[in-house]
Amino acid sequence: MAKRSVDISQMSADERLALIEDLWESLDDTEREEIQLSPEQQAELDRRLDSLEREGPQGVSPEELHDRLRRRSS
Repeated sequence: MAKRSVDISQMSADERLALIEDLWESLDDTEREEIQLSPEQQAELDRRLDSLEREGPQGVSPEELHDRLRRRSS
């Protein structure tokens, strides 16, 4: 596979966020399942899942979060 060079310092915040999304989407299910969490990350995920089970969904929708991040980066 040819190595591609990307100069992220020349990219806008929106372009970098799109690149992150493209990279994540490029992984297939098997590759995603192989990603190992650190013990700290696993503990935080467990804590959040426990909270979700106790208190139900909280926070903002993915769309609202994306809008907020775009506004912050402008």
